[in-house]
Amino acid sequence: MAIPFPSDEWISEWRERLNDNEDYAEKGQGWGVDFNGDFVFHVRADDRLPDDRYFFIGLEDGECTEAREIDDPDDVDAGFVYRGDYADWVALNQGEVGPIDGMMSGTFDIEGDMQKVLQYSEAAVAMSETGREIETDYQY
Repeated sequence: MAIPFPSDEWISEWRERLNDNEDYAEKGQGWGVDFNGDFVFHVRADDRLPDDRYFFIGLEDGECTEAREIDDPDDVDAGFVYRGDYADWVALNQGEVGPIDGMMSGTFDIEGDMQKVLQYSEAAVAMSETGREIETDYQY
């Protein structure tokens, strides 16, 4: 059964699959060790999605420690914010754009240490590939 995106149910499924992904566990080793590797994923409203949505993603040493929808990004302590319009998130989840390519082209914005993100670019790719495995209902 398809899981609606964006939703708390979808991000929880993504976390489970990410933690079952040996490729991500290997490529994410060291991420978030001695620095805040947590993310806020900001899905911006566009002509399809009526309101902004936010997800807190806890990441440390190849493991996703937490993934949940949040109301306000100021309520969490995240070292990084990755944001883009809803349509661009759909394109990312469907493999039409990559997480690093999207960031470098300006499709997605990032706040945080860009060098760290580039250093762990293979982990970012594994994360987005994991999302592509979820049967998703793009309800907007």
